Amino acid sequence: DGSKYHGYEDKYNIVGCYWPPHFVVLDGDNLEPLKIVSTRGYTYDTFEYHQEPRVAAIVSSHFTPEWVANIKETGYVWLIDYSNIDKMSVTMIEAERYLHDGGWDGTHRYFMSAANMRDTMVIIDTKTRKRVARVEVGTKPHPGRGANFIDPEFGPVGSTVHIGEGLVSIWGTDPEKHPKNAWKVVRSIDLDAGAGSLFLKTHPNSRNLWVDFT
Repeated sequence: DGSKYHGYEDKYNIVGCYWPPHFVVLDGDNLEPLKIVSTRGYTYDTFEYHQEPRVAAIVSSHFTPEWVANIKETGYVWLIDYSNIDKMSVTMIEAERYLHDGGWDGTHRYFMSAANMRDTMVIIDTKTRKRVARVEVGTKPHPGRGANFIDPEFGPVGSTVHIGEGLVSIWGTDPEKHPKNAWKVVRSIDLDAGAGSLFLKTHPNSRNLWVDFT
């Protein structure tokens, strides 16, 4: 992803890698590598050292000069501050394992990420820079960037499909206007297929959720 915070638009890019386990910060004009940072470390819950924690998803915060990165096997979400590349800092948020794909809610405030080892969606508030919820969904969620839409009964929602079963889980994403539904599964849709799915999408001009079957 690129840097998106005001005053840093496209100044930097970041690339996350599976092997070796690290991320690279690049100059936004010429893609020259400026910083390489290893992601090796300890798991958040069992404190075991992991040799190969992969970078599974990255988004750029709209509230602070930070990237939000999933460090997959450790269960940490890293907030990577790019305001000073020479003194770059990282804030580690305990999330869940194993972190995989994720994307924004409709407001671009909440990063919603799949932890498919624990059948959970993790919600990070990038304005307060805290984890605000863990939402239990189906077996091995795999949303890609996910799909957001306005549910006629429950208001703004997010959704995921699952690798481990034919299921769409839908949860509320608006803690301000729909607090009773926020970060709770409000609909579960069984899919008429034995296999699981990898991705789902929608569009403001579509009345459908589009789901693949592997």
